[in-house]
Amino acid sequence: MTPEQVLATPPRLLSQAQREFYFTNGYLLVEALVPAEVLARVREVTAAMVERSRGLTRSDAIFDLEPGHSASTPRLRRLSSPAEHDSAYWDFARGIVADVAADLVGADVKFHHSKLNFKWSGGGEEVKWHQDIQYWPHTNYSPLTIGAYLEDVGPEQAPLAVIPGSHLGELFDEYNGRGDWVGCLADADAAKLDVSRAAYLMGPAGSLTIHNCRTVHGSKPNLSARGRPLLLNVYSAADAFAYTANPLPSRYEGMVVRGKPARWARHDPRPCLVPPDWSGSYTSLFALQQEESWDQDQLATVAKQHEAIRQRVQPTGADM
Repeated sequence: MTPEQVLATPPRLLSQAQREFYFTNGYLLVEALVPAEVLARVREVTAAMVERSRGLTRSDAIFDLEPGHSASTPRLRRLSSPAEHDSAYWDFARGIVADVAADLVGADVKFHHSKLNFKWSGGGEEVKWHQDIQYWPHTNYSPLTIGAYLEDVGPEQAPLAVIPGSHLGELFDEYNGRGDWVGCLADADAAKLDVSRAAYLMGPAGSLTIHNCRTVHGSKPNLSARGRPLLLNVYSAADAFAYTANPLPSRYEGMVVRGKPARWARHDPRPCLVPPDWSGSYTSLFALQQEESWDQDQLATVAKQHEAIRQRVQPTGADM
C-alpha cells in the first residue's frame, strides 16, 4: 500500500496525527506502549541470554561481544535473531508491535528479522550514521524497524538518533573507497547531514522507536552507568519482497503477522544499493562499521549457525 492508501484506512493503535508524522518525518516515538507484564517477560529471557553468553570468548552468529567481554563481566553488543532463541521474543514480535506496524505499512504485514542491541553501560559502542534498506533491499520502501526500550532511556544513555525527513532524500553508498562493505555513511556523506536537526528518541521502558528503512539514524557511545537494551523487529508490507539473502536469517522470515499474503509485488521505481551476498555468512553491523576482521574458524562457525536456522521448518501462511 502507498502512504496515501495506508492513511485512508482506520488505525488500530496509533492516532492519525502520529501516522501523518511518521510519513512526513520518517520516524515516530510512542512512549510506554508495551504492557508491563510483557516487558517483564522479555527482560527475564534477556537476562537468561546474557547468562548464556558468559561462556563465550568470541562473537558468533548469536552473540556479538564487545571488547572486554568475559564470564565475570559480560558485555554484549547484540543478540541476533532473538525470536530464534526463545518463544517470548516471537510472541512479542507478533503482539502489539505488529499492530503498530499495520498502522504504518498497511493491513497486511510481514516479519523480516529481529535483533536486540544492548548498548552496554560504560562504553557501549557507537552506531555510525547509516540507512537500513541497503543491508536488505526490498521491492519497495515500506519496511520499518520498531524498537522497544527494555529500560528507561534518557539523554545520557545514547538514545537512538534519527535525521527527520532523510527518508525522502538520497540513499547513500555504504561501501568504502576500497569497495568493502562497511554499512555506514562515508565521512563526506555524513558531513552533508544537518545533525543539528537530529531527533534523539528517549522515553520510559516500554517506549517504541520507529524508523523507516530509508531514514538515516545512529547512536553515540553509551558512557553512562546504565545500559540501553533496545529490542528491534523489522516488518514490511506484505507486497514488499526481499531481493537478497537476509543477513540475520530467521525461520519466521516472510511470516504474515497481520492480514493476508500478497498476490502482487509492489515495486518502487527508485533504485537501491545491493549489499554483499549474505547467504554465506554475516558478522554484524558493529563488526562491519568498526572494520573488524574475523578469522576463518569464526566465520565457519557463523556460517554453520546460519545454515542451521535456514534448515528449520519454515512457517507458511498467515500467523494470526
